[in-house]
Amino acid sequence: WLGLKKIYSITKQGSYLLRIELQDWRGNRRHIEYSFSLGGPSTNFTLQLSRMSGSIPNALPEHEELRFSTADRAGDTASDSNCPENHLGGWWHSECEETNLNGKYVTPRSRGRLDRGKGLYWKPKKGRYYLLKSTKIMIHPTDLKSFD
Repeated sequence: WLGLKKIYSITKQGSYLLRIELQDWRGNRRHIEYSFSLGGPSTNFTLQLSRMSGSIPNALPEHEELRFSTADRAGDTASDSNCPENHLGGWWHSECEETNLNGKYVTPRSRGRLDRGKGLYWKPKKGRYYLLKSTKIMIHPTDLKSFD
């Protein structure tokens, strides 16, 4: 992790795109890109997203203020539970089921089963869980042509 304070100091200098790259346990790679804004420490690093493009269905709420939360500092979530404590990782949770890219690194058991709440996964609202082997989160200024 670069760290939220450093990412915030970079993104407040201009307009950036967020790209999330995901790889499942079968070697399939997918990505999604968002235009985004990130608030500072006084807002719990509030994240607002607007989907731009990608090869995987969206699993993160758009146009909502998502506060980063950790097990020792809960953000505002739709449910009363502490998502990072229950799902082992800090993240911009809106609900505890949609995605967890900072969970514990867990390999699938036989027939691809995984304790979803503890591992890395991407879960669109109307779709299946994508159990993940690796994730990559990147930003770049909007005036660059592309990540590729």
